[in-house]
Amino acid sequence: MSDVTRILSAIEQGDLHAAEQLLPLVYDELRRLAAQKLAQEKPGQTLDATALVHEAYVRLVGTEGAPRWRSRGHFFATAARAMRRILVDKARAKDALKRGGGAARSPLEADLAIPESSADLVALDEALERLQADDPQAAELVHLRFFARLTSHDAAQALGVSDRTADRLWHYARLFLFKELKGADA
Repeated sequence: MSDVTRILSAIEQGDLHAAEQLLPLVYDELRRLAAQKLAQEKPGQTLDATALVHEAYVRLVGTEGAPRWRSRGHFFATAARAMRRILVDKARAKDALKRGGGAARSPLEADLAIPESSADLVALDEALERLQADDPQAAELVHLRFFARLTSHDAAQALGVSDRTADRLWHYARLFLFKELKGADA
């Protein structure tokens, strides 16, 4: 059992000092993940990687009833999802100020291209919500592969499915999202 997994287990059991021990161990990886996410955003983002890491970390361990993490990979997938939620919330707030802003959407490419605007990020989030309703396992695979940047094999292991099943789910999810986002432009 790695130090991170041991500390995550202690956090689940209510050890307040464990959260203080966790941040130094995972900070560099969370910072890299945040930097990757912000690199995919349009210039002018008001968050920097440090602020995104801190906000995500507070959401992960700073709340009562923190989720149970099965592994280190599960923790980072959850962190990636928290960062995505933060960026989507910021994009929605920005769009609410603009009331749409007249931004044009660009379709999601077959291999999951990065949205170019906050409107695209919101559209992607809405498409992911529809995928979650249609096939929760496929949606989880997208989170693991696209947002947490896990390999196909690692994502399959995190989901507890074979590599072949993960490949089929990935193919389905990409097509589903492509159709959803292409339909949003029509």
